[in-house]
Amino acid sequence: MAGNLDIAELTRLIDSGEIDTVLVCFPDMQGRLIGKRITGRFFLDHAVHEMHVCDYLLTVDMEMEPVPGFAAASWDTGYGDFGVKPDKTTLRRIPWLEATALVIGDCVDAEGNELPHSPRAMLKRQVARARDAGLDIKMGSELEFYIFDESYESVSDKGYAGLRTAGRYIEDYHIFQTTKEEGLVRAIRNGMEGAAVPIEFSKGEWGPGQAEINLRYADALEMADRHVIYKNGVKEIAWAQGRAVTFMAKFDTDLAGNSCHIHASLWDAETDAPLCADANGQHGLSEKFRHWIAGQLALSPALTLFFAPSVNAYKRFQSGTFAPTRIAWSRDNRTAGYRLVGSGAGLRAECRIPGADCNPYLAFAATIAAGLHGIEAGLEPPEIISGDIYARDDVPEVPRTLRDAIDALDASTEMRAGLGDAVVDHYLHAARWEQSESDRQVTDFDRRRMFERG
Repeated sequence: MAGNLDIAELTRLIDSGEIDTVLVCFPDMQGRLIGKRITGRFFLDHAVHEMHVCDYLLTVDMEMEPVPGFAAASWDTGYGDFGVKPDKTTLRRIPWLEATALVIGDCVDAEGNELPHSPRAMLKRQVARARDAGLDIKMGSELEFYIFDESYESVSDKGYAGLRTAGRYIEDYHIFQTTKEEGLVRAIRNGMEGAAVPIEFSKGEWGPGQAEINLRYADALEMADRHVIYKNGVKEIAWAQGRAVTFMAKFDTDLAGNSCHIHASLWDAETDAPLCADANGQHGLSEKFRHWIAGQLALSPALTLFFAPSVNAYKRFQSGTFAPTRIAWSRDNRTAGYRLVGSGAGLRAECRIPGADCNPYLAFAATIAAGLHGIEAGLEPPEIISGDIYARDDVPEVPRTLRDAIDALDASTEMRAGLGDAVVDHYLHAARWEQSESDRQVTDFDRRRMFERG
């Protein structure tokens, strides 16, 4: 299942006046939807094949600051344009926006070639590599977020401090507390179903006002498209109700962080048969799947930049919080970085390292590149571990800072081979800028600690 519209149906809806606006979007480096609102008729007449945007959009930071030093675009190159070519298979209605359709596009140069550093192109390349190896990769992302009983405007006015979450206590699996949030969460579930983003269920999470809504798994590219539509839509639906939400990896020192658990499984590209389980294999796994997991474990330090792209994200990795701190695999164990889940056709690996601020295209692309490395090199995973992995000092740690993750990716010949040197260097440059911007900020912590006593 992809979008729920085709061009013929969109034309009919535009002619009848049921659709008057088309959002033409692409995912930027941070995983945000970026693009233009186009009148329906102009889209059909002039933008259905391509539109143009400024090329700085794949070099800016979260504040839209034109970051110097990129090879792809800079003041030296004059910040020209690149094309956005709508992928018509992603065309869908957006029920929570009046008379609006949305399509996701691919970023292309003047010759029509996809820009290799664009997130969607990065994932498409890894999907193609997997298919060349006879594999389809199916993925599912579980995003957590906090709901607040106040608007984005009031949150900003309060300086993002002293915020009122939708609940007052941990609400993991609670029905009564989530009933209080159901006006918003039901609107999200139903809105996503109407936007061709299938939902499985929603639940309370391990924080006051924290929610999780599970999306149905899909092929990797389709899943990433659903993920960004969903994340953007959750914010829009909440805003329309006068509520605020955050997907920040760690918004409060004392509360659980927001995760993005990534589930991945291998399937035969020709027959669509599941390839993870083998009753006669070691740990009940097929050889390919065992190698796949070994690749994840071996390259986890280098992957972490794509799982945790902000300085804030590393504050989520705390013992006893259901966020992992060590690079280990285990069977149905939530203290592990990688958890084997399900059985038979439903067997899969859940990576618990990413935070909800990750870009799904980058996280999925890095995951596939690492898994393919494991398969190609015939890697074997280390010992499978049980028990409290937080307490295992003999197991390697997840990188503890963005600096550590930058160094691990920079030094990884395997990730450079899988993703390409220019692409890796592009995202390393972005991460170094992110670190330098954080380094120069004076924080509330600094003032509380040092203003009087320092």
